[in-house]
Amino acid sequence: MSAGDLAQAIARELPYLRRYARALTGNQVAGDNYAAATLEAILEDRDLLRDDEPRVGLFRAFHVIWQSSGQPVDDSETGRAAKAQDRLRTLTPNSREALLLRTIEELRYDQIARIMQLGQPEAEELVQIALNEMARSISGNIMVIEDETIIAMDLKGIVQSMGHSVTGIARTHSAAIELARKQRPDLILADIQLADGSSGIEAVNELLASLGEVPVIFITAFPERLLTGERPEPAFLISKPYSEEQVRSAVSQAMFFASSAEVDLAR
Repeated sequence: MSAGDLAQAIARELPYLRRYARALTGNQVAGDNYAAATLEAILEDRDLLRDDEPRVGLFRAFHVIWQSSGQPVDDSETGRAAKAQDRLRTLTPNSREALLLRTIEELRYDQIARIMQLGQPEAEELVQIALNEMARSISGNIMVIEDETIIAMDLKGIVQSMGHSVTGIARTHSAAIELARKQRPDLILADIQLADGSSGIEAVNELLASLGEVPVIFITAFPERLLTGERPEPAFLISKPYSEEQVRSAVSQAMFFASSAEVDLAR
């Protein structure tokens, strides 16, 4: 592959690497810092991209940086972020990485094995370990903002099967604001286009202005609108059509970070 073709391939995959890094760290700034460090390392050593698939090569280069850092984020973190990092250190090493690569990035197990430089059976085992560890004893109240009834009911069923409660389903911006006034959610699942033509992004921004720090998962048919790097972006973003495995993974990840807040969500 020529240098020009390689640059174009990396550019196509970079938004998804940033998505993965943000979900892994639970923080846009930290995730983007790791993505930037990956690009800097590639500029210094193109051999880091050595793979037949540019996407696999890029993610593997990221993992070289990630593993060499020794810690998910800077130890100077305080408050909720520091508590999240303390909880991360209790998990089986490499398990969340494998889970995110499988569920959010939809990579095959053989690709995950090459990225993480593991055997394929070990990659498969790590995904199952992560699902078990992150779902354990973490539950909370989840708001669904979705205008398509079938999708909304599907999401409700998935999160309830995980042991969470659903505060309600909002189809419009105004309905979401009203629903949040009745019961504060611990997590928000939101589409970006709502029934009345309003924006799910604007609804979430208004909710966060009044609720404070609440994790958000956007589920959208238009992920490119939220992966521009031009403004604050969600740590958790799922593309439609989604799988149940993707939703369960993202919810577990988001609730895991949320459970590090001052209020204990475990019940």
